[in-house]
Amino acid sequence: MTRPARRIPIIPTILVTLAIAAMIGLGLWQLLDRLPKKDAFLAQLAANPAKPPMAFPRFPDETLLFRRASGLCLQPTAIKLAGAGKSGFRAIAECKTGAEGPGMVVQLGTTRDPMTKVAWAGGEVSGYISHAPDGRSLIGSLFDRTPQRLMLVADTPQAGLSPNGKPDIASVPNNHLAYAGQWFFFAAIAAIIYALALRRRPR
Repeated sequence: MTRPARRIPIIPTILVTLAIAAMIGLGLWQLLDRLPKKDAFLAQLAANPAKPPMAFPRFPDETLLFRRASGLCLQPTAIKLAGAGKSGFRAIAECKTGAEGPGMVVQLGTTRDPMTKVAWAGGEVSGYISHAPDGRSLIGSLFDRTPQRLMLVADTPQAGLSPNGKPDIASVPNNHLAYAGQWFFFAAIAAIIYALALRRRPR
C-alpha cells in the first residue's frame, strides 16, 4: 500500500521562506555594503595621524578621529574619572570654550587611584581626536542616533597625571564580516529546523 505524501503547509512555509530570505539579505548587506564602507572608513582614519594639526572641531565628525588637534579650555566645569582598563582611570574634563558653542571634552591623563582629585585650571591642550565616553547602552544607541561627542586626548598629561595611551585604530570595531556570518548561520539553522519539523509532521 502506497503511503500518502506529506502535505506541505503553505502559509507557514511562505513565512519561513520569507524569514530565511530576509536573513540572507541582511547577511549580504553586511558583506557587500557595510563591510567595504567600513574598510574604506578605517583606511581614512589610518591616514589621519599624518595630516596637519587642526583646531578641535566644534561639532562631531567621525572622519576626524585620530587627527592631531589643539583647543583652548577656558574653564573646566567638571572633571571626572572613567575606567581605562589596564591604565586604571582616565581623568576627563568638560570645558567651556566661549560664551556660545558645545564646549570641549579633554582627556587630561590617567591614574590608578580611583580616589584621585584632579585640580586643573584649564588652558591650551594639544593631542589627538578620539570619542568621548558615551553613557548610552547598546540598545539605547540603536534608537538614539545622536552622533557621539568627540574628545581631545592630551599629548602631555595635565595636573600631575600619567600619560594617555597612544591612538590605536584597532580600537574602532569592524564586526561586519562576523555579522554577515551570523545572519547566514541563522538562515541555515532556520532552514534545518523547518525541514526537520516537516519530516516529523504527521501525514
